Amino acid sequence: MIVISLEDPARDDVRILLEEHLADMYAASPAESVHALDLEGLRGPDIRFFTIRDSSASPTLLGCAALRHLAPDWAELKSMRTVAAARGRGIAADLLVHLLDDAERRGVQRISLETGSEPFFAPARRLYLRHGFEPCPPYAGYIADDSSVFLSRELGSARTTDQPR
Repeated sequence: MIVISLEDPARDDVRILLEEHLADMYAASPAESVHALDLEGLRGPDIRFFTIRDSSASPTLLGCAALRHLAPDWAELKSMRTVAAARGRGIAADLLVHLLDDAERRGVQRISLETGSEPFFAPARRLYLRHGFEPCPPYAGYIADDSSVFLSRELGSARTTDQPR
């Protein structure tokens, strides 16, 4: 059974996954284009941090993601990551839908994100585009650079098209 819940990113298995995430970000992108938050950043008061676990036996971490609130009606998707064994199984899509629903319930009308332009990030870009994200200009202090792709999606009553859920 898959369970998605709010958790502390400092939990041992989550911390290890986040360390792997940061290492991959620095390996795939120039350092000035890495915008992933570190552990302390993910524990900030403006962050809702989620994990997705398989609880059928002992709870096994499958992935994580965070929402950082930029304004009462605007959030940013941060640090979305799945473990290697969970990739290609729809786990990231389940987590993304959960985050979109959580944000909408909390009155968020727009979710934005920054991801890489390198081939390493192609699966993530495909996931976001399949879920109604569209290219947008840099936001919230980001600057345009060739290694970054900026995407945004309207939620709830702010949606202008019939986007998949």
